[in-house]
This record gives sequence, C-alpha cells and structure tokens, in this order.
Amino acid sequence: MHLLPIHHIHRRIYFIREHKVMLANDLAELYGVTTGNLNLAVRRNRWRFPVDFMFQLSPAETRGLLLQFARAKSRGGRQS
Repeated sequence: MHLLPIHHIHRRIYFIREHKVMLANDLAELYGVTTGNLNLAVRRNRWRFPVDFMFQLSPAETRGLLLQFARAKSRGGRQS
C-alpha cells in the first residue's frame, strides 16, 4: 500500500449538505479497491457505519458537483 500526499486527499473532499464528503470512487482508490467492492462492503457491514455515512446525491447536487469538477480542471485541479 502506498501513502498519498495529504494535498491529494484534500482535493477530493467536497462540501455537500453542510458536510465534508468524499465520493465512493475516491474512497475506493484511497483504499485500493474497486468502487463496487467498497459499496458491497458497506452494504454487507452497514451496522459498522453511522446512518449518515453514505447518501445518494440529488440530480441538482450531481450537476453542481460536475460544475465544481469542470472549474477545478480548468484551474489544473482534479482530473478524473
């Protein structure tokens, strides 16, 4: 397992619904697993996680996040 620089992790934290969140694909990459396996592990072990650990974005939130990605990419930020 390799360690990621802290600035690499901070770039993947977003502010949604007044909470700091990370997207599933970013968490999966951080832990070195696929997004599907991460989601499966959470579903199988739901009792280990707080109720607000995982939530689905609304269509408006998804559009807003995509706009954040576009702005960051134009400034040399996050690139998927």
